Amino acid sequence: MNDRTTDDQPTVGELNFWSFIELANKRLATEHGFRDQLATEVLLTLNRASNVVTYDLESSIHRPRGWSWSSFRLLFVTWLAGPIEPKAAAELTGMSRAAVSNLSKSLLADGLIDRRPTENDGRSVQLYLTDKGREAMVEAFREQNEREHAWVSVLSEAEQRILVMLLDKLITNRSQFDVRGRN
Repeated sequence: MNDRTTDDQPTVGELNFWSFIELANKRLATEHGFRDQLATEVLLTLNRASNVVTYDLESSIHRPRGWSWSSFRLLFVTWLAGPIEPKAAAELTGMSRAAVSNLSKSLLADGLIDRRPTENDGRSVQLYLTDKGREAMVEAFREQNEREHAWVSVLSEAEQRILVMLLDKLITNRSQFDVRGRN
């Protein structure tokens, strides 16, 4: 028995990411009248690429250390920009202040970061890496950077620079509509 639908569309079991994009574009245009499927394709592909790479880095490098991707991001920002106030860390990591607060508690308990009052305002605190945290980050990032290189090695240096330029253009030129973001 043939599992294909009457108009020769693949069944759900036959779909992969790219055939789903093709199916989605066709159905969005023919059944629903949407005309800008390329925008949908670009953003679905961007999201997919980000999720695939993030999952790979998290599962191969950070989870074995007991870290989530979010924990790594907070450690990374604190390592390179710290000492840093939680509000600034939230902005640089793209997380909420509540997420930074919750993550910092577990990283504090693990001895990777510490807090201290800011010099000019005793009510505010700054996060900073402990010696243990610094050593852990150097080791983790060395491993991550090797994996990052493996991921992007399929692109030439010029292609990598173009991709960065295009992504920067996508995320910085958003004045044509009201973009929502974390504060």
